[in-house]
Amino acid sequence: MKAIGILHHPKIPASQSLSTEIARWIEARGYEAWECSGWDDEAIRARVAQLDLLITLGGDGTILRAARIGALHRVPILGINMGRLGFLAEIQPAEWRERLEEVLRGDYWLEKRMMLHAELWRGGKCLQRHVALNDVVVSRGCLARVIRLGADIDGHRLTTYHGDGLIVSTPTGCTAYALACGGPILPPELRSILLVPIAPHLSLDRAIVLADGATVSIRVCTDHVAVLTIDGQSAIDLAHDDRIVAHASPHSSLFIRTQGRGYFYQTLMERLGNPHEVGGVGDG
Repeated sequence: MKAIGILHHPKIPASQSLSTEIARWIEARGYEAWECSGWDDEAIRARVAQLDLLITLGGDGTILRAARIGALHRVPILGINMGRLGFLAEIQPAEWRERLEEVLRGDYWLEKRMMLHAELWRGGKCLQRHVALNDVVVSRGCLARVIRLGADIDGHRLTTYHGDGLIVSTPTGCTAYALACGGPILPPELRSILLVPIAPHLSLDRAIVLADGATVSIRVCTDHVAVLTIDGQSAIDLAHDDRIVAHASPHSSLFIRTQGRGYFYQTLMERLGNPHEVGGVGDG
């Protein structure tokens, strides 16, 4: 590693002061450090190709922003959790020196996570293209009214969903919106696409897991505004007969991990607030 980017959260003052502290620490060890707001997508895009690592100071939202840009250049992400949940973060603020020493020594492994490529089609034209690490969601707008979503898999009709919407999720996104809607928990390095209906009404109410080679097409049927949301961070108004096409992206996000490979389930149980079980086989 030669150049390291540090992305702070513009609305968390402590992240900005920590960014400066980390930058000085990195430079004292002979590396180049570059600081930027984690919300300044334009500046990050202009610099990311010259970086070997992106350190994020914030919550999962900051990591999602960085991952969507970093994946295009295979730049790995190291998250320092200064948010609430921190499903994606690797380091807590109090341990950053110890963990960064490990990373600079090369004492880490890379976790590869699939992403989604989504397109918005209207009138036979592709209007927008997006990349998502968590999920692509088609849902009702501000009105509490059911929308109908015709879902096709690889060009074949699956069903028509009636409800508040439909989540197309990666395994990374299974612990986000999909989890809240009753979806299954998938290993983060699995390459699968998850379909989870949102508040289905008299229609298919089960989650479906698809192979990563599948293409999902969603046709919007509504007489009011529906919304396309990418990773819960950007929203696009949809009209009747719009079509969303989603499939696995050729790009993957890379995360630096210093914990053991079983860290995911331990983190999940901690976030869910479950106490460690006692009295199991072998205890005593």
